[in-house]
Amino acid sequence: MSKVFTITEGLENMGALRTGGQGSVYKGRRYGPIITAVKLLPTPIHTESTDDKNFRNFQNEVEKLKKVNEEPNPNVVKILNSGITESGSFPFIEMEFIDGPDLEDLLKPPHEPIFTIKEIIKLADQLANALSHCHKVSVKHGDIKSNNVKFNIHTGNYVLLDFGLSAMSDDQRRTSIRHAGAIEFMAPEQNEGLMYFQTDVYSYGVILYELIAGQVPFPLRDNGETSRNAVMLAHMESPVPDVMELRKNNLPESWTEKKKEHEMLVPAWLLQIVAKCLKKDPDDRFADGIELQETLMHSSISAVSNNQGDDTWNSSVLLKENERLQGLLLYYQEAENNKAVQPVITEGAAKPVDDGKQVRMSKPIFILFMFMLCGFTVFSAVVLSKYGDKIYHGVYSRLFKSSKKPVDSTKNVILPQKKEPEKQQDTTTPANDESGIPPEVDSQADSILKGMKYKKSGKEEPQFYRDSAKTKDTSNLNF
Repeated sequence: MSKVFTITEGLENMGALRTGGQGSVYKGRRYGPIITAVKLLPTPIHTESTDDKNFRNFQNEVEKLKKVNEEPNPNVVKILNSGITESGSFPFIEMEFIDGPDLEDLLKPPHEPIFTIKEIIKLADQLANALSHCHKVSVKHGDIKSNNVKFNIHTGNYVLLDFGLSAMSDDQRRTSIRHAGAIEFMAPEQNEGLMYFQTDVYSYGVILYELIAGQVPFPLRDNGETSRNAVMLAHMESPVPDVMELRKNNLPESWTEKKKEHEMLVPAWLLQIVAKCLKKDPDDRFADGIELQETLMHSSISAVSNNQGDDTWNSSVLLKENERLQGLLLYYQEAENNKAVQPVITEGAAKPVDDGKQVRMSKPIFILFMFMLCGFTVFSAVVLSKYGDKIYHGVYSRLFKSSKKPVDSTKNVILPQKKEPEKQQDTTTPANDESGIPPEVDSQADSILKGMKYKKSGKEEPQFYRDSAKTKDTSNLNF
């Protein structure tokens, strides 16, 4: 670890993270617990004046970099500050510190030399998102390589780091690339110090190639000048080796045969994107990260659509079905919650409709009412247990035992009760005994007999038939 010194006021150097010809990255700390990463550029700026070309170029590039963070992106490092160091007058760019390994570390032991298809597609999507984000604000990165892409262990995202090369002038960039750049990831045009949006696209293709094959297309055997020139020339002239053949040779021995077979099924659309990114001529590549991201998204969706066997299937159908399932989930969750918890009406929420059938009662009155009801129930039980028999017999006598005298149904007058002489009880019932005949039948019979007598004599008898003809034989009458 290097000696601790102050980079600038309020920013303390906590030691070097990585050093190189294109600049060094230090771990910095603001006063307090905030940890940052500080990129020191190798070319000093002696005069902080617009008359100094290097300072002017640095300021212009830093202004572009600030646009990167105007809209936050989870796959692009946040640029916090920039300036000139107090000692040495080196320009620096201060960025957020990403805690986690970079891709270069993830491809070394104890990790596997290649990525799984699932993880390759994840990184391809997130890194394309980072490039698209930068290119929308006209910022070219210029130094995309495996140790400038980190895996954030706290978020699970891949993050693009180190915009130091983009802050250099063309002359500084050309000198830095020839002598200290990561030549394995550089596009052919960078040998001449040129940098386009398509340059970042080429480096993107090299990273994906490395993850699929387990090595870059043109590896650097050593850091000698001869090896570096050979790699530069290969990028400009040599065809890209078969990536799937390299993947097959680098499959980990610890994988099962079934997993090896599955991991050789790299999607054709992904291989086509990598091949286009690695074209020698910039015009044959994707124009920028925006086009790259759109192609990646549409290719992956089309691949899923073709596997369905239905030409009408598309992403909009999938999104609608997802929304429908989410709606059903929310409905059932709400219904389940309503079973256990009484809904609370908050201010501004819709109130229940009063249909006139509801009775509202305050809590104190409800408690008093229930207390009185319980008291009345106990009182009723005591009274009935003590006076129940008397009350029952009194009510029964009043309702069911009549004290009225017999009433004639024809004249509606009260008939005097005749006292019949007591007769000796006979076990047989006479034929003309009328005691068992209902009053209404008796009355109707009297009327019929009276009418028959009137027809014979022509005179109306004042008495009922049973009173005037008690001794006559009525057995021959039919009615």
